Amino acid sequence: MAVIIRMMSCLDGEGRRSLISDKAMTPTFYVENFGCRATQADGAAIERQFQGYGLARADAPAQAEIVVLNSCTVTASADQDARAAIRRIHRENPECQIVVTGCYAQRAPQEVASLPGVARVVGNSHKHRLAEIVIASLSSDAANFPTHSAFVPLSSLTPPEPGSDIFVSDIFAHTELLAAPVFDSAGASNDRTRPNLKVQDGCDNRCSFCVIPYVRGQSRSLPLTQILDEVNVLVNSGYREVVISGINLGRWGRDLDRHVQFEDVVHAILDQTCLEKLRISSVEPMDWSDELIGLMADSPRIAKHAHVPLQSGSDRVLRAMHRKYRPWHYREKLEKIRDAMPTAAIGADVMVGFPGESEADFEETRRLIEELPFTYLHVFTYSSRPGTPAATMEDQVPVRIARERNRILRDLAAEKKLAFMGAFVGKTVEAITLNVFDGKSTEALTDNYLKLRLDGRHEANRWVKARVQQVDGGALTALRVSA
Repeated sequence: MAVIIRMMSCLDGEGRRSLISDKAMTPTFYVENFGCRATQADGAAIERQFQGYGLARADAPAQAEIVVLNSCTVTASADQDARAAIRRIHRENPECQIVVTGCYAQRAPQEVASLPGVARVVGNSHKHRLAEIVIASLSSDAANFPTHSAFVPLSSLTPPEPGSDIFVSDIFAHTELLAAPVFDSAGASNDRTRPNLKVQDGCDNRCSFCVIPYVRGQSRSLPLTQILDEVNVLVNSGYREVVISGINLGRWGRDLDRHVQFEDVVHAILDQTCLEKLRISSVEPMDWSDELIGLMADSPRIAKHAHVPLQSGSDRVLRAMHRKYRPWHYREKLEKIRDAMPTAAIGADVMVGFPGESEADFEETRRLIEELPFTYLHVFTYSSRPGTPAATMEDQVPVRIARERNRILRDLAAEKKLAFMGAFVGKTVEAITLNVFDGKSTEALTDNYLKLRLDGRHEANRWVKARVQQVDGGALTALRVSA
């Protein structure tokens, strides 16, 4: 390690130890995230940890002395992406300390620790203290650094090479929830828009194909007061839209008080903050109550956008997946949403190739999707995950068949999205300007989740009204008509 960190004995106002480098330069870190919104939010919280200790964020992994890879493990390809990134960073920056955290690190710590260049593996169980673990290991005065029994690697996990440590424990005993806003920042970092705030983590469902409960633990909620504090800070900083998300968002609050419902956090944000627009991320079908649908439909401050995971339209497959609804239940929910909000974006996650999925099962899924008012789909091909019940099921679907089913549904989704977009030509829509300008138009996102190119250059992070001219290249093109 090129930079040695000396720990000072004094604590700052929040109880964190100050850092002074033995060199003039400030130690640098970089966090690279993989996967879902929850992982992105965890990465933002890790950055906040390092910055709280006085470290500086590098612009790229090649410029950092500490590189944190915040991994995903939802599919086999996600694991491959993490391994490829580790090899790339080790090749480009062999002197840096690579720390792997996240879901892959929690699921297969020894496998990750054996990869060349990995100095430490910190599972989700210890992620809330990742910066402290890393800094303790780098300190030339480590004896004076506060020790915690939770930081001792499990005795059953022997480091595969000198200098490698594994910090992983029972995820179901884990009660922490990392929370820090994540920003949609495709352009300049000082022009970020649409922050995402994770308010729930973990999952108490046990879908037979899903590894996430085993790497993120039980459902747990960010307290309402903390949510409101975070939202108010964002509003006071000038942000006009906030996305709230979670692993199983609709279960928010159930661990705090059995009388608390997800609708309560939505009401509180509307009543106790001045947020202009709240966007709700994915909510499971059984959590789309009539109250939530009515609340979204009636409030102009809630984006007209409903993401309702489907997975399959076959009753037999849903039962094998251990999903808690049937196709007719799902149909009823979507029809209620469409009736209440005729112009809302309605999306879903759909899986093809689940073990035992027959042609008839797939046809039921295809037909249900064709009949329902979807405006977009996220189509996934089943990926066997070690330790899940589905991994040992018979009748695994051949890859070529699963890929063809994936293509069929993606083509169907593209047709439905194009028809939905075409319905807005000649109409006036509301959209928030983003921070992308291509020399001719400014990118924006409509209230109902459509990409829009607004003619001319416009200041980012502003809600505007625009008249749609045409559909071009997967986006609406429009002229601004008023602020």
